[in-house]
Amino acid sequence: MNKIFRKLHPPAGARPGTLVVHDKSPRPRIRVMRYSADQVETLEDVSVESLRELVDSKARMWIDVEGLGDEGVLRQLGDLFLIHPLALEDVVNVPQRPKAEEFDHHLLLITRLSSLDDRSQLEIAQLSLFLGKHFVLSFQEFPADVLEPIRARLREGKGPIRRSGPDYLAYAIVDVVIDAYYPIIERLSATIEELEERVIAQPTTRVLQEHNRIRANLLGLRRGIRPQLDTLNDLQKSGSRYISSDVATYLRDIADHCAQLTDVIDSHRDLLSGLLNTHLSMVSHRTNEVMKVLTIMASIFIPLTFMAGIYGMNFDHMPELHNRYAYPTLMGAMLTVGIVMLLYFRHRGWIGGGDKPAGDKRDSA
Repeated sequence: MNKIFRKLHPPAGARPGTLVVHDKSPRPRIRVMRYSADQVETLEDVSVESLRELVDSKARMWIDVEGLGDEGVLRQLGDLFLIHPLALEDVVNVPQRPKAEEFDHHLLLITRLSSLDDRSQLEIAQLSLFLGKHFVLSFQEFPADVLEPIRARLREGKGPIRRSGPDYLAYAIVDVVIDAYYPIIERLSATIEELEERVIAQPTTRVLQEHNRIRANLLGLRRGIRPQLDTLNDLQKSGSRYISSDVATYLRDIADHCAQLTDVIDSHRDLLSGLLNTHLSMVSHRTNEVMKVLTIMASIFIPLTFMAGIYGMNFDHMPELHNRYAYPTLMGAMLTVGIVMLLYFRHRGWIGGGDKPAGDKRDSA
């Protein structure tokens, strides 16, 4: 997620309901699942004209639109299902904050699909649901496989989904969207645990880049989950004529999942903040160790350089220069000074001894 926020929006001063279609958005592909307690019928690549006949039948159905790349088709669908222009604008001009908003002929629910690509980069897409008396109309920004379990449950008749109304189907769709966050967070949790070990063992620039990528992913996940929690809580308090009391109970369960995910994301963000501090501390510690070694080496060679400098001066009257044993004496003296300084540094614990025991009372200054 290399862009923090970029929204499709109409030009300044445009009238409400203006649609801005992204040039890379795929063309809409309409899939219809018409169902009852006893049977289900799946129709692929349905045209808007064919969809009019299905809507007039008043049968329970799920109309799934994948792609937002054709403004004409989107406006035809808006006219067919009596979608308010502002609601259609929220569908097309992505991204929108997850929300629930009731209109005259439908209830609009906006949520966010999340997934990780092959490079562990978070991808967020908007899913918009229109809940009516006999239908659920969903708009996916991009085709995704996250809704396939709902189609399988409809085909196989598992649970009460085929016996219940469209509100239960809308709940099931939102539920599977929220559940898709769990494997992503588990994958990020494993990455954070691995990162924690790497921070201690090898605090490199690559580790810092990985840290920033995970932090950005967690931020994107939180932007999808936290508003969804607020939306569900508000929907439970205010209620909706499109949601029965039985389904409202299930919505509380989704809200619990959102609250749990929010807590986990927040804890991971705190952990990452601690890892960043640890990373900086390790880098500083390694820098201090290098500087300590360099300082010790310089301290040893300072007196040796002083001695070599004195006897390297070109003066005629220096008695030591004419002594037969002057050179070995000077070498011995320099070697002795170096050894004495190394032993002194080791005695003080500055080199070779590692950390002092906690009970050591000697002055290490």
